[in-house]
Amino acid sequence: MENKDRILHFTLADGAVRGLLIDATETVREAQRLHSTSAVATAALGRALTGTAMLAATLKEPNASVTLTLDGGGPLGKIVCVGDGQSVRGMVTNPLATLPLKDGKLNVGDAVGRHGRLSIVKDLRLKSPYIGQIEIQTGEIAADLAWYFVKSEQSPSLVSLGVVASDVAVAAAGGVLLQPMPGCPDGLIDQLEFRSPIYGAIASELQYETLENLFALWFDGMQPALLSTAPLAYRCPCSRKRMERALISLGTQELTRIIADEVEGAELVCHFCNEKYHFTTHDLIRLLNQIR
Repeated sequence: MENKDRILHFTLADGAVRGLLIDATETVREAQRLHSTSAVATAALGRALTGTAMLAATLKEPNASVTLTLDGGGPLGKIVCVGDGQSVRGMVTNPLATLPLKDGKLNVGDAVGRHGRLSIVKDLRLKSPYIGQIEIQTGEIAADLAWYFVKSEQSPSLVSLGVVASDVAVAAAGGVLLQPMPGCPDGLIDQLEFRSPIYGAIASELQYETLENLFALWFDGMQPALLSTAPLAYRCPCSRKRMERALISLGTQELTRIIADEVEGAELVCHFCNEKYHFTTHDLIRLLNQIR
């Protein structure tokens, strides 16, 4: 089935606000399929994947990427996502973790936890990556990302992330990012804040409306200008060659130990897509000889 997920890049009021609208439904469905996540784990991982796509979409450098890590001390454990502007991938330490509903909704905040950090690493293909960190405020992810934009990038932002999911299915997933530019009229900011509860319902709305329809409806009267549309998909670039390089990077001593200890060779599993790669003892010896 064709992946219809996409990212809309737009401005409001002649560039006074820049924004993104994201439909990540198929992307989050693929994440749930690969990791067999519980409903609350799907919601948390889905929000994190959409947020990562959001961050990556703001990068202008070719081949740049973003790694988002949430480690809030909750039962889900650590969430790690990587994005490059058109694809994302992610993992959660405890994908089967569950919690009772809170006020009738999936309890993402407690599942992620509030005693830890959100870190963002931007690989801009320079000598050193950009690293930003904040203390997690809510565990709900959208509010934490908004706080990151303020603290680490000095860019007050409206961030909404949503996933409608059960233990077996994802109905919809999406996100909104709105960033007022310097000199943005106060009246426009007031309008966006007034409408912010509507934007928070993006996942629910995507069950019935297209991204383009929401763009037209939500920003009517604000001079919306669509700049571009980019595809989005869950994609993992792992390969046998990459796993070989990982084994080689262990060094002579560790690779020798693996050969001695593992009679039937070694099996490496990709954390992002659960693909398994088996290396026989003969394969490991060949890699060891490449180091020597």
